[in-house]
Amino acid sequence: MLKIGITGQEGFVGKHLYNTLGLHPNSFERIHFNKSFFETDNSLDTFVNKCDIIVHLAAMNRHTDAQVIFDTNIDLVKKLISSLFRTQSTAHVLMSSSTQEEQDNLYGKSKKEGRQLLENWANASEGRFTGLIIPNVFGPFGRPNYNSVVATFCHKLTRNETPVINVDGSVKLIFVGELVEEIIKAINGSHPVSSTVTIAHTQECTVSNLLQLLQTYKQQYQDNGIIPLLNNSFEVNLFNTFRCYMDIANHFPVKFKQNPDSRGSFVEVIRLNVGGQVSFSTTVPDVTRGNHFHTRKIERFAVIKGKALIQLRQIGTDEVMNFELDGNEPAYVDMPIWFTHNIKNTGTEELYTIFWINEFYNPDDPDTYFETV
Repeated sequence: MLKIGITGQEGFVGKHLYNTLGLHPNSFERIHFNKSFFETDNSLDTFVNKCDIIVHLAAMNRHTDAQVIFDTNIDLVKKLISSLFRTQSTAHVLMSSSTQEEQDNLYGKSKKEGRQLLENWANASEGRFTGLIIPNVFGPFGRPNYNSVVATFCHKLTRNETPVINVDGSVKLIFVGELVEEIIKAINGSHPVSSTVTIAHTQECTVSNLLQLLQTYKQQYQDNGIIPLLNNSFEVNLFNTFRCYMDIANHFPVKFKQNPDSRGSFVEVIRLNVGGQVSFSTTVPDVTRGNHFHTRKIERFAVIKGKALIQLRQIGTDEVMNFELDGNEPAYVDMPIWFTHNIKNTGTEELYTIFWINEFYNPDDPDTYFETV
């Protein structure tokens, strides 16, 4: 079992890598990291000593003074190298660099010089180093105005603000889940003592086209509950990213429009521009279903009869969102990716629920991970 530590564990990519490694407990042991470890040699040395693999993600991306970015990033690399020498570590160190390496800015220069410093450490020791040249990364839980233009656009649109395009250039993108897969491949791979891996982007589009897609998701999904047309995996990933920036706690549950007449009532459950699978379940009182999460699937729970409590919790956090639904006023809650969720019959009669998910169930690739809310 590989013991893996991630500097920058609480950052955007670090959090996704940490959580994904947690899906494979028989292969990886995660060594906890806190940014305070950089403040004392003893704390950093203790961390380094425990690791077979160190993924160095800790860095500053933005600051009003570019020199501060450069100095901070180089200082973090030098502190890590000093600890590697002090502990005589032979770990495999991977560092995230950027396609901005060749641009004329101090952030790119800090990444390039930091990578070269770690290459020198590997050449002077028995350790191994892999530098990862990474394109623009997007995905859930990124910081707006910091991590990516996607995060900024999603944040503004979901709050009914108007995004502004400063330069409508072409951007090369990779979804954070795809990037994590590439990092894990590099962790498991056999690289030379010092090597550089350029990670390919998976999508290229203009900033205006990116914004247009997100505006469609805002208008169709957030405002009207319609699942939009998703033509490829990029659009699924972009849509899932958008959903995670919504004010989930206050948006759900969404009540259905009932159309009653003398025969009873007619309720439209979902409007879809994509396919998937629709299921129906009954649940007896006091029984809970679920307690699992997905990393790519889009899912809707619709309560049509009985009383239910639906709970959501983002993986890696403690805050639980509680949604009470009653079939007398049919309503739905959609499940964001990386949120474990469940549904419990809180009434005295059978609970009737309709489930929709955007993929057919595949037992060989279920994308279902069990964790209690």
